[in-house]
Amino acid sequence: MVITGLGIVSSIGQGLAAYWESLVAGRSGIKPIAAFDTTDFTTTIAGEIPDFDPKKWLDKRTANRLDRFTQLGLCAAIQAVTDAGISYDREDPSRCGAMIGTGIGGLWETETQMRRLIEKGPARVSPFLVPKMMPNACSGQVSIYYGFNGPNFAGVSACASANHSIGQAFRAIVHDDADVMIAGGAEAAITPLGLAGFCAARALSIRNDEPERASRPFDRDRDGFVMGEGAGIAVLEELEHARRRGANILAEVLGFGMSGDGVHLVEPDPEGSGAALSMTSAMRFAQVNPQDISFINAHGTATVLGDKTEIVAIKRAFGDAAGSVAVNSTKSMIGHLLGASGGVELVACVMCLRNNVVHPTINLENPDPECDLDCIPNQAREMVVEKVLSNSFGFGGHNASLLIGKFSG
Repeated sequence: MVITGLGIVSSIGQGLAAYWESLVAGRSGIKPIAAFDTTDFTTTIAGEIPDFDPKKWLDKRTANRLDRFTQLGLCAAIQAVTDAGISYDREDPSRCGAMIGTGIGGLWETETQMRRLIEKGPARVSPFLVPKMMPNACSGQVSIYYGFNGPNFAGVSACASANHSIGQAFRAIVHDDADVMIAGGAEAAITPLGLAGFCAARALSIRNDEPERASRPFDRDRDGFVMGEGAGIAVLEELEHARRRGANILAEVLGFGMSGDGVHLVEPDPEGSGAALSMTSAMRFAQVNPQDISFINAHGTATVLGDKTEIVAIKRAFGDAAGSVAVNSTKSMIGHLLGASGGVELVACVMCLRNNVVHPTINLENPDPECDLDCIPNQAREMVVEKVLSNSFGFGGHNASLLIGKFSG
């Protein structure tokens, strides 16, 4: 099964060229929050997309009927379809589908209508509240936009949502339920309530005076993650189907693994057993060994516990090969996009694979002794990239790992 198209909307670039340029340059998209007043918040920074205009891709009427997270996802999907060069009017709609995950869904609409309910009463709540707020709205809207009748599903598993959705889309094609799937993740949770919730949980960085240096995966001085927003979408396609239409094949999906920690709702298993099982499951499906992996795109959120636990898990899964595998974190530049993380990170992985350049983990100035693997600090690295493992781990003990590789023909 192969990847034939990519779409991205992020704080460091809208579109593949801008996103890739920023990744290689190690450019941060973290800035003071502009969408609302953060005076009373302990964290006042995030990876917002202040110049996002959905009407670049959508007509005004359609855009106005979508929550921001669905706008982001649908616009990234349109980019991916354009990149894939596929015409769905020539496809069997029953063999095409969408699986796009989100951790939270339409939080902007939920908050807007809650304020309206309190201030103006129930009769003034919008009739679009439910279809805009529901987490499956993005998958549904993508399917409607293209007229799909095939698998239509949205993974909602916290920060593993996009990887779960991509993995299930991969399985839908492997099991002959579809020929083409649009898959990935979308999130827009930088809202007053979203920010307040994570502030209350003490999960966020408070390095407000240095926003571009705040997201510091694997660094000794990390103090929490930084919220981000955006969408990353891929067109997944059955190989022979892609060949018949002369598609430009970007990469091959080799394996998918998922597991549960079964330990704590918001803390990872300190032994890393669940995360390690997710990685080994993906490698087992792909029939590759740890030595075959060029680099790992880590979950790497910059939380004190999460980062060191992921390193423990990598060592557990990779054994003696852990010392020679490179590791990086896209979140060092764009922050943590929650349920969209796996999507935007898959796009980064494919670009690294195709260019034989691995983007850096920025702000890694004082490596944590407990995070003692090769985490590609601060500078992009030219290297031969054959196979990449991408991790996403979420609250609830959800673990999901994707394994992609160069297309061998």
